[in-house]
Amino acid sequence: MDDEQAPPETRGVTVELLDRVDLGPEIEGMEGRELRMRKVTIEPGGVLGPIHDHVDRPGTVYVLQGTVTDHRDGVATDYGPGVGWPEDRNTLHWLENRGTVPVVEISVDVVRSG
Repeated sequence: MDDEQAPPETRGVTVELLDRVDLGPEIEGMEGRELRMRKVTIEPGGVLGPIHDHVDRPGTVYVLQGTVTDHRDGVATDYGPGVGWPEDRNTLHWLENRGTVPVVEISVDVVRSG
């Protein structure tokens, strides 16, 4: 897929909530926030889109299996197993699996509760 085209909508993606922690009782000033850990699976040809940001939702991703292509700022970057990346307030991106095996990644982020 050409990075100049509009990213497609999400398809071929499964998200499993692994755990979460209410940060309000843990850290002063974090009321209404939780730390969330998910397993995200993107099937071959799958897309995690459309383009989205991480303003007010910082996190990090770690790839367990497959190769995921991260599209941001007109650049496509491939991340394979054992590699991760941060998703901060400046992140504006979408993801796809261009490979032949499912991508499995762990995503940990801070989100608003509920």
